[in-house]
Order: sequence, then structure tokens, then C-alpha cells
Amino acid sequence: MNAILKSHHPATDDQAQAKRQKAIDFARASVGLEGFTLSPEVEAINRRFVVGELTGDEHVAAIRAAVLRG
Repeated sequence: MNAILKSHHPATDDQAQAKRQKAIDFARASVGLEGFTLSPEVEAINRRFVVGELTGDEHVAAIRAAVLRG
């Protein structure tokens, strides 16, 4: 797994945010190829991850919780 996704430190600089955005874009494209789209709730969680409000572990936990509720 990408090291930035495992980070326990928020993205605080442009380079870290760019790496996180690239990972999210890749995941979005991957699920899109499977015929799925991300919900507005998941996209909001992704935005929080990109800007560093969530660590990688927190991001995964929030996505799992959203999917289980959905």
C-alpha cells in the first residue's frame, strides 16, 4: 500500500496533498471502471483526507463506516 495512505500525520504541505489527491483519483477511476460511483458522503470523506484532516487509518475507517451505513 502507498506509504502516504498509511501515514499517521496529516498532509500539511502541497506535495503530501498532491499525493493523497492522486491516490483518491486513482481509486475513483478504479471503482468507476467497475461501474460504481462514489457517494457525496464518501467524496466528502476523501476531501477531508486530501487536506489532512484525516490520517490514512481514519480515512479507511470513515469510508468503511459510510459504506456499512449506506
